[in-house]
Amino acid sequence: MGVVSDARKAYRLLRRALRSRSAVQRVRRTLAALPPHPSDHFQIAVYFADGAVNMYQIRQWYKPLAELAKRWPVVVLSRSATGAEALIAEDAPPVAFVPTVRDLERYIATQDIRIVLYVNQNTRNFQMFRYGRRWHVFINHGESDKMYMTTNQYKAYDYALIAGRAALDRLSRVLWDYDLEARTIEIGRPQADHYSGAAPFEADDRTVVLYAPTWEGDRPAAHYGSVRTHGETLVQALLATGEHRIIYRPHPRSGAVDPEYGEANRRIIAALAAANAADASAHHVFDDGPELGWQLAIADVAVVDISAMVYDRLAVGKPLFITRPADERASIDTGGYLSACEWLYAADAGDIVAEVERVRSDEQTVQRLQTWVQHYFGDTTPGAATAKFHGAIERLMAEWQRWHLRDTAEADADDEDDDERENEDDADPGMS
Repeated sequence: MGVVSDARKAYRLLRRALRSRSAVQRVRRTLAALPPHPSDHFQIAVYFADGAVNMYQIRQWYKPLAELAKRWPVVVLSRSATGAEALIAEDAPPVAFVPTVRDLERYIATQDIRIVLYVNQNTRNFQMFRYGRRWHVFINHGESDKMYMTTNQYKAYDYALIAGRAALDRLSRVLWDYDLEARTIEIGRPQADHYSGAAPFEADDRTVVLYAPTWEGDRPAAHYGSVRTHGETLVQALLATGEHRIIYRPHPRSGAVDPEYGEANRRIIAALAAANAADASAHHVFDDGPELGWQLAIADVAVVDISAMVYDRLAVGKPLFITRPADERASIDTGGYLSACEWLYAADAGDIVAEVERVRSDEQTVQRLQTWVQHYFGDTTPGAATAKFHGAIERLMAEWQRWHLRDTAEADADDEDDDERENEDDADPGMS
């Protein structure tokens, strides 16, 4: 059996290598057909080392970055062929495909990169950290109370752009000797100023429920996914009423670790399809598209797992439930919004219809929600977060300029000292 297992692994590795090689060749051909990037043009780079499976982490930044690029040109440094393919095919900023460190070095040498933005904690980020005389800034891919949001890796960046007061409180509780005031800048959620996409159905008298679970997680502390424990039950309950419309948006990695989780995900998708076939007016949606925004804005109630989707929805200011992890080993930070949220326990998933009506009609729940929105995101007036984001970049550019001028002045002073020493060495000894 060991020989057979090894052979299968070798075959999978070979197939993966061949797919990767083909993707690299396709990306290079595509970019070769496009106009070359002008030299010394880009001042901001977004470093993205992930493949297509994690595109959700950078997609939400496309429109905020497009606004930013009107003043400071932005380029994405893509290290993965599948990620680069997706970026080129989508409405992303210009892409530089730099799969090797040598490619990365060559490209950086042609540009005036002053700020590097990071949307995740990929270990290959450290290959970019080696380049000094520019700011390395963590912007993340969402706001959350997951343990990911308090990792000591924050200290690896020069600055972190955070959503608001809640992020400051969270980091101050966990990180030792981290100067929050100096190294974090609050910007709210600029993505919320650019919700994208349109609903694939007309509004009617149905109550729209967004169910957006995360994946199963790769260790017990991160077992936040609810598809197996809550999802099938609540979906069946909502489908049975004929008065609700479900938007089901599962995490793209659903089933990546646990095959049974993936099977449950597929059963939910099939149940939605069957309900639509039985009732043409139902318009239930299985949403696996790249655009995120319309789902959050249109849903009357959302059911989400502990993930960035909690806070994506929170920024909208409309009712939501958070599924309580069935695995008691899951790490839950109850110091923030999760201390006062509307939990949905697995045992109560079958009561989802009554629960949806309760949170929609409870004024105190709505008022409490608004207080938490302010705590996490500050001013959510349209355009306010974008202004903060641009202000943060303006500040960092000014800081870059200050340090650049200091280095230039020191270099000039060193050159003058060298000239003086050369003049002294050239002087006629007999004249002294």
